[in-house]
Amino acid sequence: MQLSTKHLIGIKELSKEDIILILQTANNFKEVLQRPVKKVPSLRDVTIVNLFYENSTRTRISFELAEKRLGADTINFSASSSSAAKGETLLDTVNNILSMKVDMVVMRHAASGAAHFLAQHLPNTAIVNAGDGTNEHPTQALLDAFSIQEKLGSLAGKKIVLVGDIMHSRVALSNIYLLKKMDAEVMVAGPPTLIPKYIEEALGVKVEYNLQKALEWCDVANVLRIQLERQKKVLFSTLREYNLSYGVTKKMLESVGKEIVIMHPGPMNRGVEIDSDVADGKNSIILNQVENGVAVRMAVLYLLAERVKVDDLK
Repeated sequence: MQLSTKHLIGIKELSKEDIILILQTANNFKEVLQRPVKKVPSLRDVTIVNLFYENSTRTRISFELAEKRLGADTINFSASSSSAAKGETLLDTVNNILSMKVDMVVMRHAASGAAHFLAQHLPNTAIVNAGDGTNEHPTQALLDAFSIQEKLGSLAGKKIVLVGDIMHSRVALSNIYLLKKMDAEVMVAGPPTLIPKYIEEALGVKVEYNLQKALEWCDVANVLRIQLERQKKVLFSTLREYNLSYGVTKKMLESVGKEIVIMHPGPMNRGVEIDSDVADGKNSIILNQVENGVAVRMAVLYLLAERVKVDDLK
């Protein structure tokens, strides 16, 4: 089997079969990562550029590690220390890099649609979206799905609530697309100012403004970061007020009366959207998400490279 697309721009463009293939391949790579020798030479002759126009810790390190585990040659690009800081355009930067015969670009950018723009202009190079503005973050959704499946056995029929800043979260949008395609039930919960209008009708998700009710409904709570850097105006009074109404605390989870799987894509604002005793508690799979990120990104890179090889033979 192979992917139906040569780029990973977003979950919206993937089929259910694509998602299943990526998750199955990730499971195989996770087994590889448990071995004493964790490298496989699958991408030995592939050159990948990590093109990050925004700061990143987990995603960037995870991609770099995945590339090294697959034996790829990697080039790391940071906008702040490149000609982009002098005014060079995105397309000029990428064309300059591609003139060095690069096979794949992993990009994070503050502008929504940046990865799609690259794919249109560079059709012969595989583009992997590592997050574009408030649009999508497909590999995060894939590793979240992989982590839920690993914990609960399947995604179909499971009730997942995304809690917090839905308005500005590319993680939320990619998760919604993926979970709906995999037949899970999805709810978003948070203050009305942080949940887009018409999201229920547009994306087919439930909306709940009462966190207690949302937690009573769900099997999994994926808690999202408050993205103050993307908020153009004041959308709630104070972080303390937010924590009192929408922070996931140990006391609130105990009052729900059932066990809920706790997730967070990071970075966490401890004491704001999630308390430390919840993030570090027995029902948290946050560190599993980080671990699974490497296997999922290995799967994505490997499958895209295989798709490019097949296209080149045509």
